Amino acid sequence: MKETQNIEFKRQWRDDFLSELCGFANAQGGTLYIGVDDKGSVVGIENAKQLLEKLPNLINQTMGLLATVNLLAEDGKEYLSISVSASEQPVSYRGKYYYRSGTTLQEMNGNSLREFLLRKLGTTWDAFVCVDATMDDIDPLAVQYFLKCAVTAGRMPNEALTDNVQSTFSNLDLLTHEGKLKNAAILLFGKRPQHFFISSRFRIGRFMADDTDLIHHDDIEGNIIQMADKVMWKLRQDYLIAPIHYEGILMNWQWFFVRFFH
Repeated sequence: MKETQNIEFKRQWRDDFLSELCGFANAQGGTLYIGVDDKGSVVGIENAKQLLEKLPNLINQTMGLLATVNLLAEDGKEYLSISVSASEQPVSYRGKYYYRSGTTLQEMNGNSLREFLLRKLGTTWDAFVCVDATMDDIDPLAVQYFLKCAVTAGRMPNEALTDNVQSTFSNLDLLTHEGKLKNAAILLFGKRPQHFFISSRFRIGRFMADDTDLIHHDDIEGNIIQMADKVMWKLRQDYLIAPIHYEGILMNWQWFFVRFFH
């Protein structure tokens, strides 16, 4: 045997190895062997039978996991295998979240933890309610621009041009069941998305010798629908040497793409 993304070896048991099981459960599941050295050789443990009785309850009480704990033997040496399946729900140990990646255990925090929790809960950040946002925060010109592009591209019928913002957003799944604006609605069509999401901006920079030699930069703000035109205008004005042909935003119902060519 050798250590993999699903297998970990430990010579002796320590209670803080529960974090290893937490990492397995948050990833693909896995097995922790106690009484095996890093090379995969069985060295045995003296308290195997006591751990066999203790660990199933300890794992369940601390993390809510049902673990399969087996007593094994090789050449008269007893050792344990502790297996947990991948969990559909996020699992924490002592208030911290761990994830098994390759043969390493990683503690998740910040953006990585937020994305992990959203993925486990079956949703994404853009589908969450944008707190305190109302229809007054939506730019109707951006909505009309989107509809015209979508109709021109044949992605939406001509009748869509007469829809009000509420109907348009409902069709695009930008509203919750309670009619509240989702984060995606503000990013796409907001008057000032940066009021809600300070980092939602496009940054352009000009470098000289390497990527540490920044000589000039610009921050482009606005909603995503209008952002592409602003970015292309700034690139043509201050950055580009070779000419670029820009076709604009191509609408595909709920998705859009920006195309430009040298």
